[in-house]
Amino acid sequence: QAQLEESGGGSVQAGGSLTISCATSRNSANSGCMAWFRQAPSPRKGRERLARLITATREIDYADYVQGRFIISHDSANATLALQMNGLKPEESGVYFCASAQRPENCGAYTADYWSQGIPVIVSS
Repeated sequence: QAQLEESGGGSVQAGGSLTISCATSRNSANSGCMAWFRQAPSPRKGRERLARLITATREIDYADYVQGRFIISHDSANATLALQMNGLKPEESGVYFCASAQRPENCGAYTADYWSQGIPVIVSS
């Protein structure tokens, strides 16, 4: 079973940058897709997918509101997934998760197979 362990969260001022990483104990090449999600503090908001990477094709897609500011990358040799976040906004504070799935179409909030423990990111104004 894949285990995903995050690192790199913390606090940053609005407009700043932060990179979070996710290490997997399982051969990530066996994952069909990997993705980053955010859970906002508001209970009314669900877990939002920010970026997704299809392992076999290296295809990447982003949520519209992070396109051009966030960069997802995967180091297959070290089995590490990263999310570089630039121009952070206070409303982007929350708990960030990485996830993976065996099937490339299953990196959704309710369909991903494996999840990290979540790491807090606080963006102050």
